[in-house]
Amino acid sequence: MQRIRKHNMEKLYPFLFEPNLHAIVWGGKRLRPYKGLEASDEPIGESWEVSGVPSSTSVISNGAYAGENLNHVISQSPARILGGKVARNYGGKLPLLVKFIDAEKDLSIQVHPNDEMAKREHGKFGKSEIWYIIDAKPGSYLYAGFKDEITPEEYKRRVAEGTIVDVLAKHMVKAGDVFYLPAGRVHAICGGILLAEVQQSSDVTYRIFDYNRPGMDGKPRELNTELASQALNFHVEEEYRTQYNDVAGRANRIIDSPYFSVRVTEMMDTFHRNLIKYDSFIISMCIQGDCKIRMRTTGDEILLREGHSTLIPASIADYDVIPLHGKTRILDAYIDNMDRSVGSMITRFLHITSK
Repeated sequence: MQRIRKHNMEKLYPFLFEPNLHAIVWGGKRLRPYKGLEASDEPIGESWEVSGVPSSTSVISNGAYAGENLNHVISQSPARILGGKVARNYGGKLPLLVKFIDAEKDLSIQVHPNDEMAKREHGKFGKSEIWYIIDAKPGSYLYAGFKDEITPEEYKRRVAEGTIVDVLAKHMVKAGDVFYLPAGRVHAICGGILLAEVQQSSDVTYRIFDYNRPGMDGKPRELNTELASQALNFHVEEEYRTQYNDVAGRANRIIDSPYFSVRVTEMMDTFHRNLIKYDSFIISMCIQGDCKIRMRTTGDEILLREGHSTLIPASIADYDVIPLHGKTRILDAYIDNMDRSVGSMITRFLHITSK
């Protein structure tokens, strides 16, 4: 802790992180090579890229805070790192968790609780999330939502019979597809898919059905049938896939939700990002192509490699992304706290025109 206090007043910079890989029974072998790590036969299902979850918190790998636990560093300067409004609204805690996920086999059919239920049952955040498909082998698909309206009673019967997948909406997928999974929506990633996930900072998952397979310890994995029945939203939607424009050379809006905003940008040339107006940390996931990130205020640079992610503190979120080998694709996640009141817009206009 002494070293953290010593560095507290030093200038901030974009944080990179030590590998945080999770072996899971359905995992594959793509994440280690994707991140430039030595391959192994271990089934790595998830890379927790930026995490404040106490059970698996990220460790900073670069700069003055190298070797430090991310939560400890945030606690020394929450407003500067998270943003003033984020720090106040979330008690100084990082509210997002981002991952890369490699599904060689089908994940369990599952659902997540909303904030109210998660707080009541577990004292934690709920879990809404979004998936961005990085790569999908031919014929790959996932489940998101119900295709038929069913009752809680039918749900329990189908789980017991092993027929629950018969009433789920099945979606064939390709690179660039996006699915938003609000808390309460049944879902499952299936085999052959590599994706980026942005979610609320929570490790609460209710497993509904797991194909009667054993876990890493050889024992059946626990099911949460009753809790899941309380969390599920049985409403059938017309469309579960998120539609968005994907135009090169611009930050394309994927979603603005109550929990996070997500943008995707493909660039061939230096791309300026000034996101200080959001009063939020920025998590940038490098989906494709190595790049440099150069801070406008300090001139500091970091190398952000494909398959890696960075957390840019809110107070310095004015920077350039510089592709190194032709094309770079970045996925950004943050909390939108921008003040859109008339008074605020007039003040910003007067500030700009007075320059």
